Amino acid sequence: MKVRISSCVIELIQQGAATAAPLEVCGLLFGGEQVARASVTANVAADPRRHFEIDPGALIAALRAERAGEERLAGYWHSHPSGDTLPSVTDAAMAAPDGKLWIIVAGQDVSAWRAGDSGLHGRFARLEIEIA
Repeated sequence: MKVRISSCVIELIQQGAATAAPLEVCGLLFGGEQVARASVTANVAADPRRHFEIDPGALIAALRAERAGEERLAGYWHSHPSGDTLPSVTDAAMAAPDGKLWIIVAGQDVSAWRAGDSGLHGRFARLEIEIA
C-alpha cells in the first residue's frame, strides 16, 4: 500500500525533528488522498526525551474543525531522535486501530504506517511513501 505525502510535509517533519532533538517532537497530519499539510504540536509527555503525547487541545481543535467541514485529520507524526523509524511497542499501545496514518521520522529517514488490528506489534501496517 502507498500513501502520497506532499514534499512540504516531509520537509516540515524533518526540520521539526532536527530542531527539537534530543526531545521527541510530534504533530498532526491533514488531507485526504494525499497528506497535504502537517502541523507541529506541543509534546506534553512527562518525559519528552523518550515519549510523545500530542497536546489534547490541538487534537480536539483539529477534530472539531474536521466535523465543521474543514480539512480531514489524516493522522499523526512524531520523531524518534535516538532510534529508527519503526513504531515502538509504546507507539502500538497508544494507537487506536482507527486506520489513521502514523509517520515516524528519525534523522532524515521517514516511514509511514497505518494503524489497524494487525501488523507490527499487532497494530501497524507499513506503507510506501510516494512524495508528491
